[in-house]
Amino acid sequence: MEENLNNTPTPQEEENEGIDIKAIIGKLWEGRKTILITLGIFVALGILSAISMKRTYSVSTVMVPQMGSAKSSGLSSLASLAGFDIGGSSNGGELTPLAYPQIVNSVPFRLQLMHTPMHYEKVDTMISMYDYAMGEFDKPTVMDYVKKYTIGLPGVIIGAIAGKKEEKPLIILPPDTTNGLKPLLVSVEEQKLLEGFGALLSLDVDKKEGFITLTAHGLEPLQTAELALHAQQLLQQEVTRIRVEKSQSELDYIQARYNEAKEESDRLQGALAGTTDRYQDVVTSTANVGKERLRSKYNVANAIYLELAKQLEQAKMQVKKDMPIFAIIQPVTIPLKPDNSRAKTVIVWTFLGFVLGCGIVIGKDYWKKFRASFKKEE
Repeated sequence: MEENLNNTPTPQEEENEGIDIKAIIGKLWEGRKTILITLGIFVALGILSAISMKRTYSVSTVMVPQMGSAKSSGLSSLASLAGFDIGGSSNGGELTPLAYPQIVNSVPFRLQLMHTPMHYEKVDTMISMYDYAMGEFDKPTVMDYVKKYTIGLPGVIIGAIAGKKEEKPLIILPPDTTNGLKPLLVSVEEQKLLEGFGALLSLDVDKKEGFITLTAHGLEPLQTAELALHAQQLLQQEVTRIRVEKSQSELDYIQARYNEAKEESDRLQGALAGTTDRYQDVVTSTANVGKERLRSKYNVANAIYLELAKQLEQAKMQVKKDMPIFAIIQPVTIPLKPDNSRAKTVIVWTFLGFVLGCGIVIGKDYWKKFRASFKKEE
């Protein structure tokens, strides 16, 4: 009895025996037919996928934003004496490069890019990405159908059971009731394209080095380069508009006050000249008092007018200072090679087929052992 107990293999020895490499290699050799069949199927799928796959290209451009320095100034007390409250001329450049990704990901930014005409090889004239996607130019490939009816088969079945959704009626915006402001209306087709637009354009900000990298992805070399170029220009325009918005509004305000002060100064100057001519030969206290009052009003109005003229020039210079300058470190270039490789696609499919074939061969024995142990327990 003691000898039998001592000869009983421990669980650790059984585990070591279960992962015998020679035994595994022998099993794989015995099931080589299954492996070769699986491998052949996946190689065929890999070749089919490589031939029918859509080529993708990417373009990156590096920029360094150079912002203007903040500067504040105010009008003199002469303007306040006349009832003009102009305030200070401050820099509206509170927008930092950390907010640039939010601009790129915003709906108005993407919509404008989506409707920007570009060059496509399949189209003779320039066409927007929206029209290209809505037309018959961007047709699904064979692998798209394979994925649809394999991985996406549950979704297809659920969609068939649920039936076609009823189209929602067109939203009609009400008349202007908020001083001309209206919410942004996006169509159903545009919304579908916006959901996948995030994979086409990305912006990375390097906080330490201070530069930003804009990357665009597309289906054709020229179209991808144009997408990156349009995105770069649109980003510069949006950043300029946001940064200059405050100083531009102050410039418009000062311009309006300047026009009023100039008109008032010219009016008082004309009134003073007319009074002087009228009472030129009249020497009375009443005439002198009237002329002195007009002269005093004109002096104040003219001083305000001159001060506003100075502030108007300062406001114009401030608008120019607030305009950001983007130094292009790496310009947009047309890509020569695609991102995805057909050879790599075939290799990946071949590897998956080999692994799956080996798994099927090895799994048969484990499945038999599992069923045998399950029957013994019963």
